[in-house]
This record gives sequence, C-alpha cells and structure tokens, in this order.
Amino acid sequence: MTTQQTRQDPVTVRVFTQRFSSTPRGARLARRLALHQLDRWGVPHGSADSDAVAQIVAELAANAVTHGRVPGRDFELALSYRQGESLRIDVSDTRTERRPGPARPVVAPLSDRGRGLLLVDALATRWEILDRVPIGKTVRAELDLSSTGTRHLRAGARGATGVTGVT
Repeated sequence: MTTQQTRQDPVTVRVFTQRFSSTPRGARLARRLALHQLDRWGVPHGSADSDAVAQIVAELAANAVTHGRVPGRDFELALSYRQGESLRIDVSDTRTERRPGPARPVVAPLSDRGRGLLLVDALATRWEILDRVPIGKTVRAELDLSSTGTRHLRAGARGATGVTGVT
C-alpha cells in the first residue's frame, strides 16, 4: 500500500505596520504607502484590488483623523497580506468613546458626509470594530482578493460584524 503525498505550498503572510500623525496629511500618506506596499507585494497599482484597498484605507484613515483624533497621539495602519488570497486592513486610533455609528447609517440624500463606512461595507468582504489594548479601537476590513484582478461593488451593502457598544 502506498500513500499519496500532496505538496503544500508554505503559507506566506506579509505584514506592514506604520504609525501616522492624526492629520489629513497623515491620512493621505497612509493611503499612498499602503498602495506602494501592495505594489511591492505583487498587487499592481490600478488593479481592482488595489483601487478597493485605496478607497478603504482612505476612508478608515480619514475617520481616524476626523473622529478618533486625540491631540498628541498617532493612528496606526497595519496590513496583513496572504499572497493571492486575502488582505486585512487595520486602522487603529486611541479614542475609545467615539466609535463608528450604526452598521447601516441613514444618510440624507444631499448630505456631503456619512458615506465612508457604506463604501467600506460595499468594498470589503467583511469588516468589524475591535477594542484595542491598552486603549482605543481598531476598525478591521478584510478583502478576499480576486484571482482575475476584477472587483465588483456589491449591490447590497451588508452590515458590520462584531459591532458592540456602538454610539
């Protein structure tokens, strides 16, 4: 009797973490460095996956500097990339009392604000809000990367998972 062996490729997880000043300039830099890092990992600029990540990082970083800012404290961006499979985006700030609103906020039709998390919800495969130790919160968005390089906006935005203590 012979046993059939299957070859398994090693699991490779690449990680990028950087702290940024809680300013609009810091938010822009977070988006630019995230795209640069993705390109280095083999997700080219201008691809559907890269564009989705750019929008998600831009929205979460803007929220961190607008709603999660504590004077003198930075926000943090962390990317975890499983080659060809998924990408996790974590944006953390040190403000605990201000958490994102309801998973599906009601936005006035002519309002110029309040659509950021709706975009994250539409682009990410899943997202959630986590407590950060020792202080603060992390908004985590995960994307299952497309094998074809195309990404479509989902027709119906889903609610966030794991959202507790939303104010």
